Amino acid sequence: MQRLADATATNDHCPSISWGVVAAGTLAHHGSAGTVNDEPPKLDTVYRIASMTKSFTAATALALRDQGVWSLDDSVAVYAPELRDVKGPPSSPPLTLRHLLSMASGLATDDAWADRHLDITPEEIDAIYAGGPSFAHLPGAAYEYSNLGYAMIGRAIERATGRRAQQHITEMFLTPLGLADTTWTQPTHDNWARPYRVQDGEIIPDTPAPLGDGELAPMGGLWSTVSDLAKWVAWFDSATSHPDHAPTIGLSAASRREMQRIHTYIGINTVAERTSPAGYGLGLNVRHDPTLGTIVSHAGGLPGYGSNMRWFAGRGVGVIALSNTFYAPMSALTMRLLAALHTHGAVPAPPAIAAAGWASAAHQLVDLLNNWEDAVAAELFADNVVLDESFDRRRVDAQKLVTAHGTLRVIALRASSATSGEFDVRGSGEKFRITMEQSPLPGAQIQSFDVHD
Repeated sequence: MQRLADATATNDHCPSISWGVVAAGTLAHHGSAGTVNDEPPKLDTVYRIASMTKSFTAATALALRDQGVWSLDDSVAVYAPELRDVKGPPSSPPLTLRHLLSMASGLATDDAWADRHLDITPEEIDAIYAGGPSFAHLPGAAYEYSNLGYAMIGRAIERATGRRAQQHITEMFLTPLGLADTTWTQPTHDNWARPYRVQDGEIIPDTPAPLGDGELAPMGGLWSTVSDLAKWVAWFDSATSHPDHAPTIGLSAASRREMQRIHTYIGINTVAERTSPAGYGLGLNVRHDPTLGTIVSHAGGLPGYGSNMRWFAGRGVGVIALSNTFYAPMSALTMRLLAALHTHGAVPAPPAIAAAGWASAAHQLVDLLNNWEDAVAAELFADNVVLDESFDRRRVDAQKLVTAHGTLRVIALRASSATSGEFDVRGSGEKFRITMEQSPLPGAQIQSFDVHD
């Protein structure tokens, strides 16, 4: 893995990279490439994390939803009336908090502009709102990445709580989770990575100096470290990997899982030569890699900085990479790091699906096929089963199956949910497969099964 970091530093002209592996809820390994202040970056060396900030802002918006302050489907103008002039094209619905959080607002993508205006004042951004920002799509119609949309969420948080979003985020998450080196302003100590850029093949200092804390900060203003972000990643993933005893600091496990589901489909895209479907959750990206499984992440890029956090959903393993050159491609590095961990067997299997009731029903079904009794079938099946095909015909089919294969037994179970899946059955010969679904009724009776003989 160190070779991957070294290669990225060399090929992409990164003055430094600080990276880490999260496993079982802790920072299991830290590595680095290059130097900061003539020393290798430490696990607490501070970098600007740019749009990774959005995960903190989104978590705060959901916490306020959970507290009953608002609904995500409320118009943002309900809480910040000054945003009422931000309207989509004709026939657009009102802009909701959900639109903004899930990158479905339709507001035009604005990375190049927003990254140079992090310190914009309330008066300056209010003039933009009043003038009517540009839209690329109708709200709710398509994915379109918007930094201005997250500034609007920050304004709504301020109006709803009576204090700046930055202060609310700090008190809700940074302090309780012990993210002591995560701040909204440039560090006052010397252990931080200065920004650089590449010009004509040479690494030179990026200018002007990093922008200060302003109205766009909720979209990308935070500074942080590998050590702090490891806690953030572990806190998110515990909601899926350990749902029954995940820490509830700041936000429930259920709401954290909600953030890690696709809400707006992006499409098929490629990161580090890996192509898969991807979408935007709430402040987080989600992709379904055919080999690696579900991956959750968010990148950050600003003049002088590039960052990424990425983890296997619900499997307790993730990676973080921070660098201090102009839009450094840390997304590619973290994807390669995850793939390397997967290749070397360092990633636990996905958590087992809790499906004891379904498994019991599968065994009962096989017992019924071996020795059919209508009274047993009537108890085991939902009432649609006999209507779909009579018990007389099903009895004949079961007898044929036993005649062909001998007494049947379940040899492997593969649940796809708590109430559905498939299982392998064998008699005296070759195995075959049965798929089965339980109903939503009390008692979860079997509503359908198919024998794939």
